[in-house]
Amino acid sequence: MAVQRMIVFVTGATGFVGRAIVNEMARQGHVARCLVRHPEAASAQWLRSIGNAELIKGDLLQERDLAPSVAGCDGVIHLVGIIAEAGRNTFERVHVEATRRIVYAAVTAGVRRYIHMSAMGTRPNAPSAYHRTKWAAEEIVRSSGLDWTIFRPSLIHGPGDQFVNRFAQMSAWAPFMPVIGPGTYKLQPVSVQTVAHCFVAALSNPRAIGHVYDLCGDEQLTFVQVLDAILAAAGRRRPKLHLPVKLAMTMASAMEFVWPRLFNRAPPLARDQILMLQEDNVGDPRPARETFGLGPEDFTTAIKKYIQRTGNT
Repeated sequence: MAVQRMIVFVTGATGFVGRAIVNEMARQGHVARCLVRHPEAASAQWLRSIGNAELIKGDLLQERDLAPSVAGCDGVIHLVGIIAEAGRNTFERVHVEATRRIVYAAVTAGVRRYIHMSAMGTRPNAPSAYHRTKWAAEEIVRSSGLDWTIFRPSLIHGPGDQFVNRFAQMSAWAPFMPVIGPGTYKLQPVSVQTVAHCFVAALSNPRAIGHVYDLCGDEQLTFVQVLDAILAAAGRRRPKLHLPVKLAMTMASAMEFVWPRLFNRAPPLARDQILMLQEDNVGDPRPARETFGLGPEDFTTAIKKYIQRTGNT
């Protein structure tokens, strides 16, 4: 059955996952109305080149009234998030306040369908502020009265990601691969194509309304196993250097102080991230698989294709 063309308001469209979702929307004939801070930037121009994107200049945390921009849309996809704080970009502002603003805009504009990006491991009593604020954002969505769907992905990978590709590039020059603690915490990697498919499919699937879905692959891999798969795909061998958690926390604390002040950006490693790395990041792939018709995923095979294609070997 053909899916009716939709106009969807998208936040975070210039990011790694956002680009994949806009591309999937274009493939299905939908229009993405993208809120972007800098329409002249290369990432925004890439969206324009797809042909289905309308660029709306604005800042989710600065605009006084987003409802006029959301009005006339058939749905909202909210993707904005950060993994480390820097300056005014705190977890509270970016995860909680931004969600409150976009939900209010959707309600005010009369747009019922709302798809929300959360994170696996989200819960009210989590050790990390990242997960606690993701939970607070979910609570705003659940109490909104909208026709919502929430997705909680594990590690998202694909061409252009900042995890698999970063470690593949690092292996070209580093004499070892860093591991915080024992590296036995488990991940359940999911491809960005799968994530994009689910977000777009959920827009027109009434079965997904009012549900929270884990987005994860079939394999539960330890952090060390993930690194080994990346090294194998890049055709390299590197020893692992296990950093004690206390040392890593001290290093992260220093980076949190230096990076925003010297480089005006979030640090490459933050204490909150280390807290998250001390627990498993796994879930149940079956509900999403059944609702959205997902097939099996093989992390090792998938990363070989794009690591080799992008020259990270």
